[in-house]
Amino acid sequence: MADNRFGGFSAIEVAPDGLWFTAVSDKGAFVRGRFRRGADDRISGISAGPITLLKDPVPVQLVDARNDSEGMAIAPDGSVYVSFEGPARVLRYPGLEGMPKDLPIPRAFLAYPRNAGFEALALDSNGVLYAIPEQLRGFLRPRLLTGRASNSGGDDFPVWRFVDGKWSQAFTLPRQGGFLPVAADFGPDGRLYVLERTFHGIAGFGSRVRSFQVGRTALDQPRTHLQSPVGMHDNLEGLSVWRDADGVIRLTMISDSNFLPVQRTEIVEYRFGG
Repeated sequence: MADNRFGGFSAIEVAPDGLWFTAVSDKGAFVRGRFRRGADDRISGISAGPITLLKDPVPVQLVDARNDSEGMAIAPDGSVYVSFEGPARVLRYPGLEGMPKDLPIPRAFLAYPRNAGFEALALDSNGVLYAIPEQLRGFLRPRLLTGRASNSGGDDFPVWRFVDGKWSQAFTLPRQGGFLPVAADFGPDGRLYVLERTFHGIAGFGSRVRSFQVGRTALDQPRTHLQSPVGMHDNLEGLSVWRDADGVIRLTMISDSNFLPVQRTEIVEYRFGG
């Protein structure tokens, strides 16, 4: 029997071997699985375990008003950070089956509307956490089909940094076109990769991946690695960046179906460089 919790996947992390993965949905659940790869190393199939609900410090199980999990970052020690859109916050899990702890919630986080919190979450090699909201505070307009909100202005997106137990706004993600940030990951080259998307009504979604060198006060050296035609992919919301055995960087992405019959769960993978 199909699990009605399947779908809505908003984050993915791929293991260094390119075989094992963990995905989180925006209904407060996670799943672990394994890719089957063919002779050309392309994904040929997937096997996955059960979909498991995440826990919350209060109450013990994530309730509907607090279960919009969107971003994920896995630390070398196995602990997992998960970001949420509403209310905007980040939890640290000792392992996804365990009981998490809330990271501090600055007053500025409370100003983000319910569907405008932290879609993108990334952890660098020094253990510094970065979080990027999908929306800008106080600047929203309706988005068709998804029932969510979208920016239409020209302001850049704030990038929050968590280090030494405190959040601070480190710098901004430069806006380019109508794209919104929905996922982030640090690549093996040390650059910050950001997955962005646009929505074009019945024509579908467009996706873009940019990367940046992270400085102390700014994101530098922008590069665009991917910009898909509108409708080529579904609603890609999760991103994992890793290097395969040939030294090639791969971008593995997963789509959020919004639990709608007109959308689909999709995993896509691009490779570039050497």
